[in-house]
Amino acid sequence: MQRDLSLLTDRLLAAARAAGADAADAIAVDGTSVSIDVRQGRLEQAERSEGIDIGLRVFIGQRQANVSSSDISDTTIADMAVRAVAMAREAPADPTAGLADPSQLARETDSGRLDLHDPTPEPDAATLQEDARRAEAAALDNPAISQVQSASAGYSHRRVHLAATNGFSAGYQRSDRGISCVAITGSGTAMERDYDHDSRIFQADLRTPEDIGTSAAARAVARAGATRPRTGTWPVLFDERVAASLIGHLVQAINGSAIARGSSWLRDAMDGPVLPVGLSLVEDPHRPRAAASRLFDGEGLPTARRAIVEDGVLRSWTLDLATARKLGLESTANASRGTSGPPQPAAGNLALTQGAHSLAELISQMGTGLYVTSMIGSTINPNTGDYSRGAAGFWVQNGEIIGPVNECTIAGNLREMLLRIIPANDARPHLSRVVPSILIDAMTLAGD
Repeated sequence: MQRDLSLLTDRLLAAARAAGADAADAIAVDGTSVSIDVRQGRLEQAERSEGIDIGLRVFIGQRQANVSSSDISDTTIADMAVRAVAMAREAPADPTAGLADPSQLARETDSGRLDLHDPTPEPDAATLQEDARRAEAAALDNPAISQVQSASAGYSHRRVHLAATNGFSAGYQRSDRGISCVAITGSGTAMERDYDHDSRIFQADLRTPEDIGTSAAARAVARAGATRPRTGTWPVLFDERVAASLIGHLVQAINGSAIARGSSWLRDAMDGPVLPVGLSLVEDPHRPRAAASRLFDGEGLPTARRAIVEDGVLRSWTLDLATARKLGLESTANASRGTSGPPQPAAGNLALTQGAHSLAELISQMGTGLYVTSMIGSTINPNTGDYSRGAAGFWVQNGEIIGPVNECTIAGNLREMLLRIIPANDARPHLSRVVPSILIDAMTLAGD
């Protein structure tokens, strides 16, 4: 029997008022998660978790405190409220703390049109095990695969409800279904591995286990015999699987928390160029069947489509109420809320303008350089944008892939790098971050 989460958040708010809070908001999250791992055709590990978590934030004037629990008994809720109010009385005053004004709150709160929840029944453990087994078997059908490191299938479902003393009360539910496979070719120091996976809200949209296993195997085999590339300055092409990380660094740099602290390499970039002319980065929180879609944010504000970068020019920070107040701006309705702490700004569904050329055409155009398909480690200076990451992929010579490479480092400065990106047209539209492969004309590469 499902609990009524709205009644649960109402209990939390009532307890906060009874304990002496001037205002409060509450969140309840009820979820189920199942994960199955298979190895050598047999079940290796099965995990299932079910539970409910609650969070309560209270205000005494402009002092705030947050408490959380997984116990929803009346006694615990009352104790939580008393403890939170006592903590708030001792907290330093924060002039930016506070709930949204009722006039700011979202009016449309029924998330049904966003298709965030698959109504089909939860898959049983046997179904998930069979999916993982089929993915592993498909990978092992490739004779060059020495072993499958892991083959997994999983399912999760969660319900969320948010309420506050300003009158906001709304919730939503999400589901997720996934399959992954990691294949290995060779042995010892000649061992190479690669992976493939798929994750969808609707089970009917999920790729087949055979497709995922076969793809993981082909990718691993293609990496066999990798060598270190030549040190120098070369064009670098980021595969679609890793290109979103570049845009992720831009998104982190325009987060309101970093801007308010003055600790971002883009802190002085508003209304200036951050991408090439013609490219835009757009957030669309209302895209159906996308994992980061939502009608309202973690503070109850209505979300809307916004151009973060428009025709190459930075137009917006990513703000919640607190960071907006610190900067003297309006929230962009990007508050993300968990049970254990106050809201923080976070971007949702993003899409970068796609280019006119395919991945193959960019490989042909880049001449000689590195095509990156995986990266490890990260050294990013948040104040300067200096960038350095370990990379592996394929060496391109005269516009053609000639062989795999690994154990190299690529470096540059993000502000300069992003101004020179050339996007391909191969982004996957179902992802929350729709970013195609990206070519940068020159980066420092440390190899042999």
